[in-house]
Amino acid sequence: MTTVVVRSAAVGDVPVLLALIRALAEFEKLSHQVVATEATLKASMFGSRQYAEALIAEVDGAPVGFALFFHSFSTFLGEPGLYLEDLFVRPEARSHGIGLQLMSELARVALGRGCRRFEWSVLDWNERALSFYRRLGAEPMAEWTVQRLTGAALERLASANG
Repeated sequence: MTTVVVRSAAVGDVPVLLALIRALAEFEKLSHQVVATEATLKASMFGSRQYAEALIAEVDGAPVGFALFFHSFSTFLGEPGLYLEDLFVRPEARSHGIGLQLMSELARVALGRGCRRFEWSVLDWNERALSFYRRLGAEPMAEWTVQRLTGAALERLASANG
């Protein structure tokens, strides 16, 4: 493997990001859940309000991985954090330090922006990822579980009158 370049995604990378998102979903056996389009990614990541950012890892100019992230906030710390939504390296490019380079760059971004936390979720069956994160020094938040509202449940709550 030759030199890996990790760079910030630009608006012209939206098709690449969508392809990588679809590859991630296929790996996670969640392809049926991908409804993102180039238009929605462009609007959400490069529109008038930037909801998320991404890094792209390239080998010889070919995209082989990405990390999509956004800012969070800790009320207890009173300071911002960085939340990693997705990290993915194509299977043929794994075991060459690309994931580590993406995570290291995210850590630099977090520290450079004054973030005191860097957090993410991982599927409990993804032993390879769990092992990788342990090697980085990450600690599981065993007392916490992710909660989610989508679709009709989200709409019902939005229309509820206290």
